[in-house]
Amino acid sequence: MYRTHTCGALRLQDAAKEVTLAGWVQTIRKFGAITFIDLRDRYGITQLLFGEELNRLLEANPPGREFVIQVKGVVMERSNKNANIPTGEIEVAVLSFKVLNASVTPPFTIQDDTDGGDDLRMKFRYLDLRRNVVKRNLELRYAVSRSARNFLHENDFMDIETPFLIKSTPEGARDFVVPSRMNAGQFYALPQSPQTFKQLLMVSGYDRYYQVVKCFRDEDLRADRQPEFTQIDCEMSFVEQEDILNMFEGLIKRIFKDVKGLDYTATVERMSWEDAMWQYGNDKPDTRFGMQVANLKVPRHVFPEKHAFIVESPVEKGGFKVFEEAETVLAIAVSGCSEYSRKQTDELTEWVKRPQIGMKGLAYIKCNTDGSFKSSMDKFYDETQLQSFAASVKASAGDLILILAGAEERTRKAISELRLEMGKRLGLRKNDEFKLLWVLDFPLFEYSAEDNRWVARHHPFTSPRPSDVDTMIHHSPLIEDASKYLEHPYANIKANAYDMVLNGNEIGGGSIRIYQRDLQEKMFAALGMSPEESQHKFGFLLGAFEYGAPPHGGIAFGFDRLCSILGGSESIRDFIAFPKNNSGRDVMLDAPSTIDNRQLEELNIRLTDKNHPSH
Repeated sequence: MYRTHTCGALRLQDAAKEVTLAGWVQTIRKFGAITFIDLRDRYGITQLLFGEELNRLLEANPPGREFVIQVKGVVMERSNKNANIPTGEIEVAVLSFKVLNASVTPPFTIQDDTDGGDDLRMKFRYLDLRRNVVKRNLELRYAVSRSARNFLHENDFMDIETPFLIKSTPEGARDFVVPSRMNAGQFYALPQSPQTFKQLLMVSGYDRYYQVVKCFRDEDLRADRQPEFTQIDCEMSFVEQEDILNMFEGLIKRIFKDVKGLDYTATVERMSWEDAMWQYGNDKPDTRFGMQVANLKVPRHVFPEKHAFIVESPVEKGGFKVFEEAETVLAIAVSGCSEYSRKQTDELTEWVKRPQIGMKGLAYIKCNTDGSFKSSMDKFYDETQLQSFAASVKASAGDLILILAGAEERTRKAISELRLEMGKRLGLRKNDEFKLLWVLDFPLFEYSAEDNRWVARHHPFTSPRPSDVDTMIHHSPLIEDASKYLEHPYANIKANAYDMVLNGNEIGGGSIRIYQRDLQEKMFAALGMSPEESQHKFGFLLGAFEYGAPPHGGIAFGFDRLCSILGGSESIRDFIAFPKNNSGRDVMLDAPSTIDNRQLEELNIRLTDKNHPSH
């Protein structure tokens, strides 16, 4: 028996017990004729005491950091207790020990405050996983998975696996493709999601399905993206939108309770996509704080039915060409920041000029506590006009008004990022505070100017809102005059779709699906697919809809992202055991890599890249 207890199990009540422990050497401390070793395993740390006789044997065969050793000894009370660890009241007086395996000197210290950089730790990820901070992340990930599975099981969902080798039907991100040796010249694709399979399961009568499933997308990466990622994928039959929202609010609240000990009793707010864009600048707003966007000037073709959101302001009355020539002018009022120095406002100006924000500059108005105003636009606007700006933005004495102007899409995105940045700087975005939000009524279609056609905002299986079904069926998707696409009936069709947002992050999205063949064919046609193309790509699904397909809908949660938010991290990589880097590489395995000519020949593949070793 290698061990009778783990290194996190022993307590003072175990004193006088003879035990066997095994683990990794964390630290070695010599004090004259005795030596202390901290022994570590997944469960914790236990201090070992090597007395004078064993200390001589230890010096003859000294273990180093990360050696794997086994010890037998007696549990005893520590004289210098350590309140920082659960085993801190005891130590094990070693009677005998054995080195099970030696270790070379690790490339970085296996501690929470390690000296290893990201690249080095990813190369030796199997060592990085020994650190407590990484272990806690994986423990949280497992707790989220366990909680979700328990909730879904209790609500009659059935865990059903779906294939990883499927047909390529590229509609959004690029597929990862896999060559078939047995079918020369043909390829599988790795699934971007189990979308069509879960719909087929609904046709098959499995009315409550779920899967914690790997998905694959060949897209550019960032902190919250990986080429392979995990979803909590769910689907239900005989449901309407309200049923989905209620069920999966319950799921997330259960995860909060089980994983964070949080009773989330607040009503989950619901917001339309248009209101989110107008008031926060994006469709996944962080509503833990206010600082809503004021629309001082907006082109009339944007959200045409929402002109009530445009507030009266003097933006075009002061001769300030930046505002007069801009497509849109947007502002936020930052509470209590009127005392910002010139250095601070200059720093904010440089912040919005960064390439990832893309603005040319920043205007500001200080609403001083004495009722006066100071602005970067003083030569264009007098005190009365600045007061009018403050009223438009609903700013109070002591606030700082920040204003961006430019092209609609870029400026709205920039004001959203600026709002989030100011919320972060003011401590309004705390990692231990959680707020949920449903965003509803997304557009079903987006217009592609490049192709002069409609594209699906979500995916081509999303149903229109019930009130918009007739509009979709009885109108042609063709756009005769590209300049007037907003006047086309399809521009106002809303999707029967919903996103769940947590602290400004989309953690889940789904929709009520199309389940009638004629409506699905109409959707494919609207997206520019010919009948032959839709039959080639999705004939299996269209055929299934002819055999009594039930109304159904579902949702998929970004499992990695949910874990990172609950763990207080901005990167999902911290919660994945073996992640890829920002180039999509596994630097530990050195993958992707080349394959030899024999494998290429078996797959009937010939490479044309002259840099490949086969050339």
